[in-house]
Amino acid sequence: MQRSAIKAWFVVHKWSSLVCTLFLLLLCLTGLPLVFGHEIAHLTGADPEVPAAPADAPLRDLDAQVQTALQHFPGNVPLFVGWDPDAPLMYVNTGARTDTPPAQMQTVLLNTVSGEQVPAPQFNEGVMYFLYRLHTDLFLGLPGLLFMGAMGLLFVVAIISGLVLYGPFMRKQRFGTLRTGRSRRLAWLDLHNVIGIVTLGWALVVGLTGAINTLAKPLEQAWQTQQLGEFAARYAGQPKPTQLASLQAAVDTARAAEPEMRPAFVSFPGTGYSGDHHFGVFMQGNSPLTERLYRPVLIDASTGALTAQPQLPTYMTVLLLSQPLHFGDYGKLPLKILWALLDLLTIAVLVSGLYLWFKRGNTATRVAEIERAQTQEVA
Repeated sequence: MQRSAIKAWFVVHKWSSLVCTLFLLLLCLTGLPLVFGHEIAHLTGADPEVPAAPADAPLRDLDAQVQTALQHFPGNVPLFVGWDPDAPLMYVNTGARTDTPPAQMQTVLLNTVSGEQVPAPQFNEGVMYFLYRLHTDLFLGLPGLLFMGAMGLLFVVAIISGLVLYGPFMRKQRFGTLRTGRSRRLAWLDLHNVIGIVTLGWALVVGLTGAINTLAKPLEQAWQTQQLGEFAARYAGQPKPTQLASLQAAVDTARAAEPEMRPAFVSFPGTGYSGDHHFGVFMQGNSPLTERLYRPVLIDASTGALTAQPQLPTYMTVLLLSQPLHFGDYGKLPLKILWALLDLLTIAVLVSGLYLWFKRGNTATRVAEIERAQTQEVA
């Protein structure tokens, strides 16, 4: 590699790393407990364990479930209903109005068979929710999301530029070489390089999926405007329904329309997921490979009739598949442990990178160091 190319890549690596390192440290530290979010929720009672119901036990009517939830928060309106695929539990999100933001929603957890309320803290309270907001948007909403997404992309740039520099710098060394006998800075540099190359693939995956996830809100809004807007246009000028059709009947209709899938959650009219005139019954696959893929079924909220089964666009499918991959949710606990170990190694890369910056020389010195590494054999 020519000196000019080395210098250019070195500058790119240095500044892309410096700009994002502190935020990446924050993401790694907050992401570590979030990887084990489900396990922590079980231990703390936020995700209570409920004995499995008999296979032939009849489920309580969904309209009655919603009324039970509303009794706990008089004056609220229903927003979302969803199911736990691994337990006889469902949640009912309510709010003061149909456009209530998630941070202000109030949730009731109910047994799907008996209808009894299951004690659990609100999903938008507590330490884990604080860490989640800090990890995703710094409590700044969409601007914070987009900013953290930009930091994720800078991280990807730092990884790629580091890989380009790794080749000429280490091509005369055996893999994993740590030169501890010459200088402390050189030992730290070797440590930074070897851990960085070991975690390369994982860091790229997490960085890219994290950046994609920060676009969730804009992508959802684009989907709502593009696809759902087409169906909403048919109801232009019509008043919003004041009397809703049966939720149970709407879900039954969706099940009949998609018999190979199961309902994941339902959005009520006005929440933004299904327009002002429809229930949005979001169905999901039954297998580990398809349970992250959703198919919306739109049910007329006044008549209960099936209106449409729009396909999710490709960008929404990419988003849905990237979300669990970011936190290692595909492989249950073993993959989560691997994710946590790689997270700790990435913290080591970031800390060693900061140390190297504090012990830096000028750019010419560092470029000369890489040039020597290209031509000199190991002593």
